[in-house]
Amino acid sequence: MTASPETAQDPANPEGPAASYRHVWRWLAIAVAALALLLTVLLWQKLSRIQEQLARQSADSGQQSMEAKAWAKQAQETVKDSAARLALLETRLGEVALQRSQLEELIQSLSRSRDENLVVDIESALRMAQQQSQLTGSLEPLLAALKSAQTRLQRAAQPRLAPVLRALEKDLDRLSTVQVFDLPGLLIKLDEGVALVDGLLLANQALPSSVMNGALSAVQPAQAPSWWMVGLAQFADQLKGLVRVSRIESPEAALLSPEQGFFLRENLKLKLLNARLGLLARQKDAARADLASAAITVRRYADGSSRKTVQMLQLLEQSAEQLKASDSPRLEGSLSALATAAAGR
Repeated sequence: MTASPETAQDPANPEGPAASYRHVWRWLAIAVAALALLLTVLLWQKLSRIQEQLARQSADSGQQSMEAKAWAKQAQETVKDSAARLALLETRLGEVALQRSQLEELIQSLSRSRDENLVVDIESALRMAQQQSQLTGSLEPLLAALKSAQTRLQRAAQPRLAPVLRALEKDLDRLSTVQVFDLPGLLIKLDEGVALVDGLLLANQALPSSVMNGALSAVQPAQAPSWWMVGLAQFADQLKGLVRVSRIESPEAALLSPEQGFFLRENLKLKLLNARLGLLARQKDAARADLASAAITVRRYADGSSRKTVQMLQLLEQSAEQLKASDSPRLEGSLSALATAAAGR
């Protein structure tokens, strides 16, 4: 029978398995120590590399820190320089803004001055044209002044002068429809009135004998008068010359003597001639007053039933109406708009 390994003993190893175990553990401890030594060496090398890397990083960090400090100093200097330049720019910007505001005020002042001069010139031109129209009795100066003012305002193109332009257009349209005053025709009517004054029958004036005889002959039958009828008619004419009964509307006419009637006609002629001279001198108020006084005189002292009295009154009324229509139109709208623009409202 063979022996088991546990019970078998090596003749060369008298201690047996315990010694072999110790030998294995010894080599295992050596291997572990060598491995530990190897790991230690490797770890030391790694730590050395880490230290070198940290040293390099530290050196780089120091250099970067120095560079950062240099950049920070340069940036600080740049910031200071920029701040100084910004302050200088702000100062110059403030000066430019001030100069711009002063320039704008100057431009506005020049614009207002130009507009004010334009308004004053237009107002002066319109007033002068109105005076010329009153003197000449023609609307041409007014129309020319309005058209010129309208052209100047359109050329200026200022919004604040738009109401003035509208007022000028309204006055121009209104003047275009106004009738022209017929001065020669009115003068001819006044001359006709002067010619009618001599044949004007006064209220207290007796009818001419030819008129009375014509009236009697129209009433009596047409037959040859006898000698006693002729004498009777002459006696009746003498009696009628002593006493006359008539109806007089105005009491002043009854007190008018024949000599005063002559001076009344001459005074009436003078009034009509004065009215004519007033028209020629463009004194329409004086001419209107003379015509009104002449009409009052005719109504007061002339015979209202006479045909020439009626013609005279009609002539005076027509002349007064024409004279009233001859008033030169006023430019109130344009002048008020110019006054408003000059006031700056």
